[in-house]
Amino acid sequence: MEIILRATVMFIALFIIVKILGKKQIKNLTLYDYILSITIGSIAADSIISLDTPLYDGLIAIIVFALIGYLASLLSLQNHSLEEFIDGEPIILFENNNFNYPNLDKAKMSVAKVLEHCRLKGCFDINELDSAVLEPSGDVSILMKGASQPLTSNDIKNTIQKNSKKQTLSHILVVDGSIDSEELKKSKKTKTWLNNYLKTKHQKLENISLLSVDKNNKVTILSKN
Repeated sequence: MEIILRATVMFIALFIIVKILGKKQIKNLTLYDYILSITIGSIAADSIISLDTPLYDGLIAIIVFALIGYLASLLSLQNHSLEEFIDGEPIILFENNNFNYPNLDKAKMSVAKVLEHCRLKGCFDINELDSAVLEPSGDVSILMKGASQPLTSNDIKNTIQKNSKKQTLSHILVVDGSIDSEELKKSKKTKTWLNNYLKTKHQKLENISLLSVDKNNKVTILSKN
């Protein structure tokens, strides 16, 4: 019976705190928000189950953490530098037709992971990507080439014609200097062909950031900086 009472009190307290702090989707939580949520949740769980600990101790701890989060949010609204310090700042992962390796290292992300985010956003061809940015929430925003230009009647017509055609994926044969044997097989290419192609372009495998080929045998190479 006591556990039911504790759980009810904690639910009401957490409901009020969420209302005060504001609601965010899980994917939009920053690292700071995530730590704050996990900590408050852990305190609430321990306060419900640990019958030897007074319930008000848990409530006080939750209120303190909630106040810290609330004050931090208010101060962040007034000070952009503080907001960047708490939430982090956007990191450019791809620009000027190539990957930004220093920023990839900073973000602890691989080229393959960036490509995954791009595909989830509907970008399957690296040639169509203008830029990719890692947001403080952990999500990756992408800008397609020409996406910011106003649409004209010709743009709409071309878009309809393009969408009416069957889309095919490019085969990514090399990522971060490593050959994807499965994709190489699907593209009906061989390692011999790949090595010869790299020789003609005076490129070394370990210096390749990304190499892809489409159904028309158009090859795209991005070299590491």
